[in-house]
Amino acid sequence: MGMPVAVEIVGGRIHPTLFNEVYEYFTEIDNRFSTYKPSSEISRLNAGTLPEAKLSTDMKTVLQLCEQTRQDTSGYFNILRNGKRDPSGLVKGWSIQHAAEILRGHGCHNFTVEAGGDIQTRGVNASGVPWRVGIRNPFNRDEIVKTIVAHNIGVATSGTTVRGQHIYDPYQPNIELTEILSLTVIGPNIYEADRFATAAFAMGRPGIAFLQQNENLEGYMIDKNRQATMTSGFESYLATK
Repeated sequence: MGMPVAVEIVGGRIHPTLFNEVYEYFTEIDNRFSTYKPSSEISRLNAGTLPEAKLSTDMKTVLQLCEQTRQDTSGYFNILRNGKRDPSGLVKGWSIQHAAEILRGHGCHNFTVEAGGDIQTRGVNASGVPWRVGIRNPFNRDEIVKTIVAHNIGVATSGTTVRGQHIYDPYQPNIELTEILSLTVIGPNIYEADRFATAAFAMGRPGIAFLQQNENLEGYMIDKNRQATMTSGFESYLATK
């Protein structure tokens, strides 16, 4: 996936092989969906060397979810560009969510799974309180501007500070997105948070209004002028101290 993956489990008697199982899962996902590996399933599909009739169940599922998300976002989530499919904007959250399900299946009640800044939380941390997730200042990555009390939720941030211009507006694909630097989305799980964070960022300034209209999502946007805008329910997730 080209990014660090971190798993933290609190409490219980955890066998070390559980971590291996989770990381092996992410390796499998990377080998299947990486657009940077010529041998991956998505690369072979894009190259025309793998017929759609022979796609794996996971690939079929992801492509169907991508199409559903395209419809849910009025086309702003679109994996097609220059005739190639790139489902990365959905796969990360989807795979984190599945990794969390692996942990729950092994009886884990308190944990986090994080990849590239997107995180799924469950239960409490080592101090016995809900997990905390910080939002970094895109103008100063060493500064945390807001802290979210993340109790059994997913938190995803889309932006250009770390990876540069990698998200685009499908209606204006040749114009760089410069108005917004960071958009953090809270969702009932990381799959929902991640896919809508990508789409809302692609919308530019109207993205925060799109999130406001969805009762299951909250958002926090930082623009190029260092101004922050949040949805009406976002503040209820913030730590008071």
